[in-house]
Amino acid sequence: MKYEQPELPYAVDALEPAISALTVEYHYGKHEKAYIDNLNKLIQGSEFEDMDLEEVIKHSSGALFNNASQAWNHIFYFFTFNPEGKREPEGKLRKAIDDTFGSFEDFKKAFVDAGVGLFGSGWVWLSCDEDGKLFITQGPNAGTPLTTGLQPLLVFDVWEHAYYLDYQNRRADALNKLWDIVDWKIVEERYEN
Repeated sequence: MKYEQPELPYAVDALEPAISALTVEYHYGKHEKAYIDNLNKLIQGSEFEDMDLEEVIKHSSGALFNNASQAWNHIFYFFTFNPEGKREPEGKLRKAIDDTFGSFEDFKKAFVDAGVGLFGSGWVWLSCDEDGKLFITQGPNAGTPLTTGLQPLLVFDVWEHAYYLDYQNRRADALNKLWDIVDWKIVEERYEN
């Protein structure tokens, strides 16, 4: 199987000013393409050649895991955004957020704090277990909740290449701007499944 990089469902400048067109071009256009290309090279002739991407992530290690997970993480990240999306959760997810974190605003603060507090590069995740209980976790480097049995719902990328062109070293500012483009309808659908 050859993995293909999916086309974004919006124009490269659609996420501005939260994420510039230049950052989308470099981050998704070049970084993500490199992960997909490396993944395709690494699986050739291996036991992973015909696995779906999530299975590769769950059963691989080393360079293969890093490229597979980074490919999946970036797709998950970029496909959470919608310039015209729903800006706050509702229903079961909103209730779970309020019950777990106190309020939506308290959740957003805790989520950004976890992203800012991650030393080095990686990801900050909102995930749930099979009972719908919510967790904020940090994933250094290519880390993903897929390897711990949690269902990912939302992720912010805290690798410098995700924000440096637009925000330089201001990680908190970059993460806080992402709330302007998260489509909570997408996150709610992930929680419902």
